[in-house]
Amino acid sequence: MQASRALIARQAPRSLFTNNIQSSLRSLVLTRRTYAARATTPVTPESPVTQKDPVPPLSPSTVRSPGLEYYLAGADKVPGSTVNPYKDGPSALDKAMTSFLFTELIRGMWIVLEQFFRPPYTIMYPFEKGPLSPRFRGEHALRRYPNGEERCIACKLCEAICPAQAITIESEARADGSRRTTKYDIDMTKCIYCGFCQEACPVDAIVETQNQEFSTETREELLYNKEKLLANGDRAEAEIAANLHSEHVYR
Repeated sequence: MQASRALIARQAPRSLFTNNIQSSLRSLVLTRRTYAARATTPVTPESPVTQKDPVPPLSPSTVRSPGLEYYLAGADKVPGSTVNPYKDGPSALDKAMTSFLFTELIRGMWIVLEQFFRPPYTIMYPFEKGPLSPRFRGEHALRRYPNGEERCIACKLCEAICPAQAITIESEARADGSRRTTKYDIDMTKCIYCGFCQEACPVDAIVETQNQEFSTETREELLYNKEKLLANGDRAEAEIAANLHSEHVYR
């Protein structure tokens, strides 16, 4: 009894695999016979397939697109009509001439030849310098009033608005009640030259000059204090005043 059970258990997977193969072959044979029967069956005009799903003939020289009716207008262009999208494009001869005669290369060389006889646009910097806009943002400076009094009132708006947190201000009150800065430091290595400090200042004390040539050999030289900023303002006061006056309409 045990030997017969073991034999049946060994033969079970093989018989299952054989049954699956046989059923697959039967399905394949039935499918091929069905398609062969449909191919040999004549289709008559009264057939429900022809009446239900008519297939319009498509000429090889024309293309019918469902989206072309949106681009057709006018008396001679009826929406839904058959059009040739390649009718107004370049011909095969034009494409061949463009490819074999290197017309793009000739046009590019012609542009180079035109520029060859024109005066150069470059300048011999630093002996020659190009124009700068009055709104150019360069080295920072602190300004004074004509009587020599510093303009900064220590409101600290520039310190608050600086996105790089490059400005540090300390202030104290004077005997007359006015408030002035005792410390005004700018870390030029942090500054992003956005101009927010200049725009926020209510008395035009902190400005950015047109000086762009202030490179240094050490990092410490770019840590500006109050005396350095006031010296920059005294040196470029005439230029700063002229630039601010030219821009007062837009400020």
